[in-house]
Amino acid sequence: MATVEVKVPDIGDFESVDVIELLVQVGDSIKVEQSLITVESDKASMEIPSSHAGVIKEIRVKLGDKVAEGSLLLVLETSDVSATAASPVAPAPPPVSAAQPEAPAPAAVAASAPPVAVASVAAPAPAAPAAAQPAHEPTAPEAALPHASPAIRKMARELGVPLGEVTGSGPKGRITQKDLQGFVGRVMAGTATTRAAAAAAPASGGAMPGLLPWPQVDFAKFGAVERRDLTRIQKISGANLHRNWVVIPHVTNHEDADITELEAFRVQLNRENEKAGIKITMLAFLIKACVAALKQFPNFNSSLDAEQLVLKQYFHIGFAADTPNGLMVPVIKDADRKGIVQISQEMSELARKAREGKLSPAEMTGGCFSISSLGGIGGRYFTPIINAPEVAILGVCKSAMQPVWDGKAFEPRLILPLSLSWDHRVIDGASAARFNAFLAQILGDFRRVLL
Repeated sequence: MATVEVKVPDIGDFESVDVIELLVQVGDSIKVEQSLITVESDKASMEIPSSHAGVIKEIRVKLGDKVAEGSLLLVLETSDVSATAASPVAPAPPPVSAAQPEAPAPAAVAASAPPVAVASVAAPAPAAPAAAQPAHEPTAPEAALPHASPAIRKMARELGVPLGEVTGSGPKGRITQKDLQGFVGRVMAGTATTRAAAAAAPASGGAMPGLLPWPQVDFAKFGAVERRDLTRIQKISGANLHRNWVVIPHVTNHEDADITELEAFRVQLNRENEKAGIKITMLAFLIKACVAALKQFPNFNSSLDAEQLVLKQYFHIGFAADTPNGLMVPVIKDADRKGIVQISQEMSELARKAREGKLSPAEMTGGCFSISSLGGIGGRYFTPIINAPEVAILGVCKSAMQPVWDGKAFEPRLILPLSLSWDHRVIDGASAARFNAFLAQILGDFRRVLL
């Protein structure tokens, strides 16, 4: 028998993260890559896996501790006598956004990471109106600094919730997301009972005046039901998607692209790369086409920061990956510097890691523009939700052969439906129409990428 120290592996660009959940106990027998703890940064939550199998002798961290790469988590007794130290293992974080990505699970998304009136609507209203929470009083004296993680503090700022007035239910009075949601729900209930006063002077707790409480229904009285907990990814991405939909003024333009020649070229490339085991999908071409369109229309490669527009000089493209646990948005970095084959290889690797839950935070952040493709499933058009802090997202559905008039006769052409959602605070309708038309031209004649 040997004793092994298990340490925190590479967790990306974070100097330290908070321990918010212990998943094992002393005496437990664990396997390699079994999750040990859950940590949380201001961008995402992630589970830290074990690098070795064995029996836990000591746990060296507790709830509320801050850990960083190399921090000692626990001591294992293992039968592997050659094991001397923990080897790095990639953690398995959930997305942030469809669209996710820069806010804490605020996607389709996963992102982003990483919310506004999002959590407030999801929070159930209290049964008794008497329990309604009064609106925040700005002149009230502030209490001691509340105990909350950076992600909770960010959510509170976006919701307009004064943390000093929230009672924490977590360890050592730590404020959790559930506590924030409950506070906002009580404020909303109080607003509903004093609607006339709220109309004259709306309360400042992030509540929406006039919004009805969430319906409380006993579904079991209508028939058999089954209850399942939402996955961690669903909890985080759902809140982010809701926030993005409520806060961003979405508009969606639709366009059809003729990809007949491009599809023939893609099939030819796959034949040529068959022995190398490389499969090139239409999404790789879409990524390169979007880069060309972003260069032509820089406002689409930007983000809002208060009253300024941040125009990015790099081209990182996120793509929505469907996984058993929910939607995740890996990011292809510097797509403008990579060819179709390299992009296809990176997409395949990132999609595999997403399905296995092994994407690192660095692989899901930094996106400029996202693509959500339903091409393998079907459909015609849809309205994708923008992955904040991006300002646009492209939705792609299944291509179909259609008769197209060429001036003399109808001929069969392969048509790809495109749906571009954009932030009306940054982009106007004319620019969006030009972006879509330009993108369709690129896909119709891919030689235009070289121009």
